[in-house]
Amino acid sequence: MPLSNDLIVTGGHVIGMDPAVPDGPADVVVRDGVIVSVGPAAEASPEAEVVDASGCVVMPGLVDTHRHTWQSSLRHIGLDWSLMDYLGAAFLQFGPNFRPEDVYAGTLLGALGALEAGITTLVDWSHIQNTPEHGDAAVAALRDSGIRGVFAYGWPQIDPLTWVGDHSDAELPADVRRIRDVLGDDTARVTMALAARGPEMSAPSAARRDLLLARELGLRATMHVGSSEKAGSVGWLHDEGLLDETITLVHASATGDDELKAAADAGATASVSPFIEMTMPGLGTPATGRLLRAGLVTGLSTDTEVATSGDMFTQMRAVLAHHRFTQDPAPLTAAGLLRMVTADGAAVAGLSAVTGSLTPGKRADLIVVEAGTPAMAPMLDPYAAVVLAGHPGLVRTVVCDGVVVKRDGVLTGPVGRAMEAAAASLAHLREAVPGVLGA
Repeated sequence: MPLSNDLIVTGGHVIGMDPAVPDGPADVVVRDGVIVSVGPAAEASPEAEVVDASGCVVMPGLVDTHRHTWQSSLRHIGLDWSLMDYLGAAFLQFGPNFRPEDVYAGTLLGALGALEAGITTLVDWSHIQNTPEHGDAAVAALRDSGIRGVFAYGWPQIDPLTWVGDHSDAELPADVRRIRDVLGDDTARVTMALAARGPEMSAPSAARRDLLLARELGLRATMHVGSSEKAGSVGWLHDEGLLDETITLVHASATGDDELKAAADAGATASVSPFIEMTMPGLGTPATGRLLRAGLVTGLSTDTEVATSGDMFTQMRAVLAHHRFTQDPAPLTAAGLLRMVTADGAAVAGLSAVTGSLTPGKRADLIVVEAGTPAMAPMLDPYAAVVLAGHPGLVRTVVCDGVVVKRDGVLTGPVGRAMEAAAASLAHLREAVPGVLGA
């Protein structure tokens, strides 16, 4: 008698992102949220849900390794902003006026938008911890959305200059420990990390304290580095014994090659936000090639939808364009780009054992991308086709943790609630911060 299968994805062309899972026509069988086989499927039980992926690519869900999701209700207002414009608006104007319900609205909207674009894992860089209720709201939104979320606890935006700056020695709120208790199950769909200020956004004593706290709580730490004005910060981490495999370096645009090599030797990872790095003056340029030459496992990220696109297809093409335009000698193929937003992205998020490939035994995070369209055909090279022609509208089905969260091009989650919450949040922010959002 055949075993009961929860879900079978049939008829697609598999890109498994695992050498042990051959690419090509195959069925993906999911049971209890876990991938149990990739290949010819056994006969499905009557209870199994069948996803027909004929004419489609079936591949791991995408991974965004660094997104300030709380800002998603402010999408696209900063296309012409410099870094200083963004910091002034986000930290000095909007951040202090964000209520818990605004954090919930932005995080839910952003997480659902990510799922719609085929992103099943999101490192939610939540530096909006104004009160305990703000943190609870972000966690609730990640849980409600259905995404695999890494909630990266940051700092408050109340009196933001107290928390960030060369001389900031403020201790993170004690609520970080309560949140760690809330997110104590590291096997759950929503887990925790620390969005650390690091040596470029605080005094050395605070940077050291944050990272030691992360170690104490058993958390990975992700931090912005690589400002041209703060050369040597990664070297400082190395010299202080704070650079290890639990650290993710975000941007690293101006970080020295010797520092990147030390980070790679220590097992650290990196996150590049290529589109916004190339379009927001003052942020730097993508360090992708230097990171790859140093041997750092590197993922891609959105950063903030205030000034960039929220899908990873755009980020892959931005990396490719910059890499080719600058004639960077580091090898970069379509398969390598897809690895950055799947298997390597999962490694950056600390979830290699959970997601990032269609390996039997991992959780079922996968997407079905329509390939039999004039935009994608004839798909002579499936990797290149996804990189060059993929977009959210071609993502037909999304499965996260074994649950179908986008079916036949339509999200199954709380879209109406997210849209209403975002509209209410926007009305509040227009009143609280007049003159920035327009009518």
